[in-house]
Amino acid sequence: MKHLKVGDQAPNFSGIDQNDKLNTLLDFKGKKLAIYFYPKDNTPGCTVQACNLRDNYEGIEKAGIKILGISADSIVSHQKFADKFSLPFPLIADEDRTIIDLFGVWGPKKFMGKEYDGIHRTTFLINENQQIVGIIEKPKTKDHTTEILEIFNK
Repeated sequence: MKHLKVGDQAPNFSGIDQNDKLNTLLDFKGKKLAIYFYPKDNTPGCTVQACNLRDNYEGIEKAGIKILGISADSIVSHQKFADKFSLPFPLIADEDRTIIDLFGVWGPKKFMGKEYDGIHRTTFLINENQQIVGIIEKPKTKDHTTEILEIFNK
């Protein structure tokens, strides 16, 4: 598993979102970007996290921050998830885990005593020069916006 750290340049990526739009790291050059990796659409924690970002989206935008969600779910799954919860930001479908592996967020996990491989809920905060300025491992799903704003406002 790759381990990115604060100070590293963000890896270049490209992926299709729920609106069939191609998103790349270069699209966000000159902007602050929060890329949040999450395990699965329509699961309790992922829904709470996405809705927290949605509910605070106006403040995030006023702070000059763009949000991008990424999971291994399909475009169709992302479309349903975004529609169901009125999510105003792109969700990239990374079914082959190319971006997930670039950021090093796939690996062993434990749930209810069982071990399996999956996506580690992680958010990367990237500045206007595409440098990683913060990494939130195990974000608080109910208060993720605050965590993002605190790091970008340092």
